[in-house]
Parts: sequence; structure tokens; C-alpha cells
Amino acid sequence: MFNQAFGMTITRIALGIILFAHGYILKIETFTIEGTVGFFESIGLPAIAAYLVITGEILGGIALILGAFTRLAALLSLPILIGATWMHLGNSWVFSAEGGGWEFPLLLVAIAISVGVGGAGKYAVDNLDWMKKSNLTQSTAEQATA
Repeated sequence: MFNQAFGMTITRIALGIILFAHGYILKIETFTIEGTVGFFESIGLPAIAAYLVITGEILGGIALILGAFTRLAALLSLPILIGATWMHLGNSWVFSAEGGGWEFPLLLVAIAISVGVGGAGKYAVDNLDWMKKSNLTQSTAEQATA
């Protein structure tokens, strides 16, 4: 009854929820867009980086929750997640440390790579016939065997 495809579905949806929550709930609702932009600028990043991260987390999160363009969404989230890991490197390992440690962002990097390699899982928009025919959601190997 339970198999690898079902596990990938759960993993994909969990990553999508986390990305969406960080983009919308944390950066828009909690810190506000202006506060997020201010933080990015305070660490030497341009304001556009904040807008790109917010947009990437929200849209990537939605895509992953739905299972649409799963591999692309997972792999495009990597710069955001690697950046978050880099941001937390000086705060100790454990995420409960002041300022948040790097264990949780690094775990998200590993999960995004896993979803990027493994795909959407069983229950996903990517598995609909019209998405499969578009060749936008399949790897080269999958296209060769289709």
C-alpha cells in the first residue's frame, strides 16, 4: 500500500508547505515585505534579492504542494535554501540556538535535492496526462522511455 512514490509525495508536500510558510507567513505576515527588504539590505544584499526570495518561496511552495513542475521548483529553491544555510552558519549547529542554527536549512537543502532527483511522487499535477505530454515535467531519461 505504501511505497516510494507515496513517500516522495509526502516529502514534496512538506517541502512545499515549509517554503510557502517561510515566504508568506514569515516574510510577509510577520516581518513584512519592508522589514524583509531592510534585513537583506542590512546584510549587504540588494533589495531585489529579498523580493526574489519571497516570490521564489511562495511560488515554489505552491508548485511543490500541487506537484506542478516539481523537479524545477525543487531545484530552483536550492539557491534560496543554500543562502539560508549560509546565513545561519555562524549561529551554531542546532536551530534552537540564538539566531537559528544551520541544521534545519541544511536539511531543507537535502530534501530539495531529494525531491529534485526523485520527482513528484504519486499524487501530483505532474502526473496528469496533459502535463506528461508537455515534456516539461519529465527528466530526459523519462522522455526517452515514454
